Amino acid sequence: MLTGTPQPIKRDVSSAWTPSAVKTREVDNFYDDGANKEPHQERKKLIMAKYGDDVKKLMGPCWKTKYVVTATVLFQIAMCFLLREAHWGIVLACTYIISGTLNHMMTLAIHELSHDLAFKTPVYNRIFSLFANLPMGIPAAISFRRYHLEHHKYQGEHTVDSDVPTKLEAILFATRPGKVLWAFLQPLFYSLRPVLTNPKKPGAWEATNLIIIALFDLFIYANCGWRGTVYTVCGTLLGMGLHPVAGHFIAEHYVFEPGYETYSYYGILNIFAFNVGYHNEHHDFPNIPGSRLPQLKKIAAEFYDGLPQYDSWTQVIIDFITSKNVCQYDRIKRRTLSKEQRTELRERDDKRWGNLFQFA
Repeated sequence: MLTGTPQPIKRDVSSAWTPSAVKTREVDNFYDDGANKEPHQERKKLIMAKYGDDVKKLMGPCWKTKYVVTATVLFQIAMCFLLREAHWGIVLACTYIISGTLNHMMTLAIHELSHDLAFKTPVYNRIFSLFANLPMGIPAAISFRRYHLEHHKYQGEHTVDSDVPTKLEAILFATRPGKVLWAFLQPLFYSLRPVLTNPKKPGAWEATNLIIIALFDLFIYANCGWRGTVYTVCGTLLGMGLHPVAGHFIAEHYVFEPGYETYSYYGILNIFAFNVGYHNEHHDFPNIPGSRLPQLKKIAAEFYDGLPQYDSWTQVIIDFITSKNVCQYDRIKRRTLSKEQRTELRERDDKRWGNLFQFA
């Protein structure tokens, strides 16, 4: 039976690695884990001590990624031309079903590229992420990279990890109708939250990202009209909102089971997600591409099989909305950095990346 509620697989997992239990909610009504480090570095050390040689073989770029991305981008452009005279009903259906899925897939391609998992040369990944960003119609590739790497290094850190909802989101959208609206507006919150909680100076890469996407949007509108624009831009917005693939936003780190702050999903939608569902595995080893994360799970099975896991992203969304026990507060929030340290971190990032006249 498919369920979104995290369930350990039914076998003896008494020897499985488990993290320390989280404390009760004490920080702004979020779960307070300020006394404990995130679990991934500890588990990584244990896995490397036991399976280091095998795991190292999985690290590094995946040659297939660039071909999958190229084929998807070209397909999306072709769809814009195919739909330019189609009935609006067909356009809207294709926008939600096809573009919503594939444009969300491109956001996860950008995720892979932010970890330099398509090319050995880092700058090639950055350039290629601009290409992957094209059918989305909204510039996101470069700014995503800057924030996402901090999400890994400072998981749950107050104001630094922009993946954690703000207290205001939890106050305004904790009811069932509120959670429906919040889930639908996920793209808005993901774009505005970093600007409000951890603003960064845009640099030359962000400016290039903006110009390229603007030119692409003009190209689509000039050749395919509003139907092409709706297919690309609205496909992105719908695909990141109330859409089955968008279930990973909630599934990854919302605390459905106290004691665990990261959850994996092993279902079929990983095909369209570069295996981002293997999220415990990804956070343990962000330098292993999604295509090889199933091999990691197989090698280190005793470290992963006993952890709570999902088999339906759609059910995760339903459970999150309908449950009275889970809301935006159900995230681990840490305060391990002082205000001065957080400021220093932001200034260091701005100094490296926030120059409009220099490519870092």
